[in-house]
Amino acid sequence: MAGTRRPVTTIKEQVYQIIKEDICNGVYPPGYWLQETDLSAALSVSRSPIREALRQLVADGLVVEYPNRGVFVKEYTQKDIEDIFDLRIILESYAIRRSGQNLTSAYAEKLNAFMDTLIYYHKAADLQNYINADTGLHQLIIELSGNNLVISTYERVYSMVQQFRIYSLTSKERFDESVTEHTNIIQNILSGNAREADRINRTHLELAREKIIVYLNKKNALP
Repeated sequence: MAGTRRPVTTIKEQVYQIIKEDICNGVYPPGYWLQETDLSAALSVSRSPIREALRQLVADGLVVEYPNRGVFVKEYTQKDIEDIFDLRIILESYAIRRSGQNLTSAYAEKLNAFMDTLIYYHKAADLQNYINADTGLHQLIIELSGNNLVISTYERVYSMVQQFRIYSLTSKERFDESVTEHTNIIQNILSGNAREADRINRTHLELAREKIIVYLNKKNALP
């Protein structure tokens, strides 16, 4: 159509997304030294877009820059996890309470699709794909807020805990509970019972936070 343009993705933006995804997926674990020369060689780009991408990741809170030492993937404390999940609960609660105003047939179809997908991967005991679907569901719930600021804030907050997702479902019992919780959250949103959906989701996030904190405390206790 005349007068419209596709958004241009710069090399810096591409580099930023690649490094960010690698941090979120655990390729670069907490405490990892992100050296410009290594990243430049790995991504076949100059050091300039690497440097710009690292600055953005510092602003995002995913990495930390220490003078005269370099840039390192952020190491999270129990307080960090508590703060992140407190904010997630606030944002997702707001989105669920607003869902009735924004729940179109298209969104309802997507919610049902996520429910089917989560049940499928749970039955297949496919934890990684289950977690990916879990991520997509919570992002969709945030979209139901209809608030762009909430959506952008959530994206930044969620990125901080993505690398720990798998540790919230380390036991079969918790895996089983999770799929039941997700199913109930979706069904209550679809039926217009936002209060019950919010209650279940809060419990769901509190349990995830607890499991991640247990993992962090065990990891930090190692010599």
